[in-house]
Amino acid sequence: VQLQASGGGLVQAGDSLRLSCTASERTFSSYAVGWFRQAPGKERDFVAAINYSGRSTSYADSVKGRFTISKDINQNTVYLQMNSLKPEDTAVYYCAAARVTHTLVLVTSKLYDYWGQGTLVTVSS
Repeated sequence: VQLQASGGGLVQAGDSLRLSCTASERTFSSYAVGWFRQAPGKERDFVAAINYSGRSTSYADSVKGRFTISKDINQNTVYLQMNSLKPEDTAVYYCAAARVTHTLVLVTSKLYDYWGQGTLVTVSS
């Protein structure tokens, strides 16, 4: 499956952005999906993830209460709604997918098989 991440941009602290991760396959409902981010000079970190059905989610502590991940199976798209953005949220955001036969949420990057190209989010203070 091919993933297309979009929605990044330059915003001010406190603003909101919605990232989209669109899959090339109509069977996206069989995939667990996650968002990760990588700031300059840092490792890629987990941000949020959702299981194949969309009923279970997980978030990094740094984004809990501000970010929401959701899945629109009809649109083959997973969204990351980011509110109350902070300068420390500045990073390239990547979506990732793994075809699964379980209901688990995957929070580890090595468990994902497919990655999008990344979309840059810059939050100014």
